[in-house]
Amino acid sequence: MRNTAKITTAVLAAGALTLGLSACGAGKDASDTSGPLVVAASPVPHGEILNFVKDNLAKKEGLDLEVKEFTDYTSQNPATQDGSVGANYFQNKPYLDEYNEKNGTDIVPVVTVHLEPLGLYSHKVKKADGLKSGATVAVPNDTVNEARALKLLAAHGLITLKEGVGNAATPADITKNPKNLKFKELEAAQTPRSLDDVDAAVVNGNYAIESDLKPSEDALVLESPKNNPYGNFLAVKKGQEDDPRVKKLAKLLTSPEVKKFIEDKYTDGSVLASF
Repeated sequence: MRNTAKITTAVLAAGALTLGLSACGAGKDASDTSGPLVVAASPVPHGEILNFVKDNLAKKEGLDLEVKEFTDYTSQNPATQDGSVGANYFQNKPYLDEYNEKNGTDIVPVVTVHLEPLGLYSHKVKKADGLKSGATVAVPNDTVNEARALKLLAAHGLITLKEGVGNAATPADITKNPKNLKFKELEAAQTPRSLDDVDAAVVNGNYAIESDLKPSEDALVLESPKNNPYGNFLAVKKGQEDDPRVKKLAKLLTSPEVKKFIEDKYTDGSVLASF
């Protein structure tokens, strides 16, 4: 049976690699634009990217930046909404949309920075078109990641999905399946472990890395960062978009220096610049 768990517990393109809360004492009042901009972030890669900005770019731009790392990504939007932090950097649009709808909050994206790409992997074939008729493909079983996996396969011609199906696609929404692929729905963390038992598996970027898979080398097909709704972005409470500190940080996060940092640090393709 398909697991319909909410994306608050399953969306990993949000960039959370581990759960468990790190210290998160109250930050400066978000309305005080004279103090440092406190940004909540997941440690990897979000905190790493922000700390690169803090250590190398912020001073020249006149930005006083404080990075507050949370290993529990579910705490970052509440801290942003109540003003404990001035911004956060960890999530994608489908996750934020669901969070705002569920909680009656008004957090908004500012600028998209990177994508942790979903990929199709296999221990049995070297190319996606090498999958035989009737092959079994493991996909994540949570609502958004299953749709994301099916859209990846559709983007590479392996299946065709019903027009406009969006972020709730299931195998029932497949209109063309030329290879008669079979789908095995698993918890996202289990997909890389299934590679010896299935013909291929769609694996979230963080789980690929944890399983010693290199997206840039090992993926048969990989998500593109261009116009990708699962890119991770800087976000603020509505009304804070015009904070001059936020504008400075948005500019720096999409600078050539940050793009080069991402390309140089994440050479395995686990993190792709989205700008």
